[in-house]
Amino acid sequence: MTIQEEQDEIIADFEFLGNNWDDKYEYIIQLGKELPLIDPQYKKEENLIKGCQSRVWLHTDFKDGKLLFTADSDAVITKGLIALLIKVLSGHTPKEIIDANITFIDAIGLTSHLSPTRSNGLLSMLKQIKLYAVALQSKSLHS
Repeated sequence: MTIQEEQDEIIADFEFLGNNWDDKYEYIIQLGKELPLIDPQYKKEENLIKGCQSRVWLHTDFKDGKLLFTADSDAVITKGLIALLIKVLSGHTPKEIIDANITFIDAIGLTSHLSPTRSNGLLSMLKQIKLYAVALQSKSLHS
């Protein structure tokens, strides 16, 4: 699936849940529970995302030209939020991730239903994923 197709799928899932944000939060929490766990060796300071109130660890592997992300968080909603980003962006090339226009966050109304600190944390997670992509693309161009 393309990044846009992944986003469209998430938008459709959230539309299916209607206007009930309790159900939407429950769905986000469920996504977090289904998130493949980060290997404990990567739950270290250098993998913590700066700018998140909760602790969020993000690790990336680069295989066959694609970035594969694993993550964990000590907060259930935050874990669900990183799971959404990983669902959309993991398994794509650095260029695809860098060029991606992430629209699903606003399209599902997430920004208006998150506290300012959670919203900032979500943006920090997205920024970190894009930074990994930039670093790996730059590295592959210079090798």
